[in-house]
Amino acid sequence: MGQLAFLKTFILVAIPLDVNDNRRHLHVFKKGSRHLRSVAKIWIEKNGEKCIEIAESELTAKENNMIVAAIDRHWELLNNQIEKTFRGEKTQPKNIEK
Repeated sequence: MGQLAFLKTFILVAIPLDVNDNRRHLHVFKKGSRHLRSVAKIWIEKNGEKCIEIAESELTAKENNMIVAAIDRHWELLNNQIEKTFRGEKTQPKNIEK
């Protein structure tokens, strides 16, 4: 599992097994949870172009909006982090709160 970025109480993650999925996406985990599990899945592209859409989420509308806005602002960084994960390279998670 490649940790891509930290955003407030969330960790944005790419899962190497997702390399063959037809749309690039990331998973959102909540920091400090006793049991790590994805609380949201967000598509970040469609046909190679930026297209940020919530695939599934247990989060509030406010949290979803905050995460989508952060992904939009840091889209290139996150894509580069996903590429590293898919190549089997270790990622250094970035704080994208600002």
